[in-house]
Amino acid sequence: MKLTRYTDYALRVLMHLAARPERLSSIGEIARAYAISQNHLMKVVHDLRKAGYVAAVRGRSGGIRLARPPSEINVGEVVRHTEEGFDLVDCGSCIIAPACGLTGVLGEALRAFMHTLDRYTLADLVADRTEALLRSFGVPVPALAEPAP
Repeated sequence: MKLTRYTDYALRVLMHLAARPERLSSIGEIARAYAISQNHLMKVVHDLRKAGYVAAVRGRSGGIRLARPPSEINVGEVVRHTEEGFDLVDCGSCIIAPACGLTGVLGEALRAFMHTLDRYTLADLVADRTEALLRSFGVPVPALAEPAP
């Protein structure tokens, strides 16, 4: 199974915002961090805002942030929201579909895939990785204080 680019971008936006919860981010900043299309990202962010994952603050110093804590954003829920359908193969037009055992196996595999995603929240995706994520985004991370001798 391959998730769409739309879902990929949605998850990237959410991870970016979760890594920097103390501040507002701009769509342009996120697009530059990931080297992806700002126009495409605008559509994704608009959808995430309508769905209640992202909050937008208008104005000169506006931007976007998570609309709720990362621990309340379920990865499986986001994937279900952003993906159009989950048909792994087109069984509807296949002549052997009524007698085929593949349909049930693929359904079981999809349920297992989604069950795994349902076990994780956005907080799980960024936990203990914030500094590495920020460095990946090109954000300077203050050095940790050295322990006293």
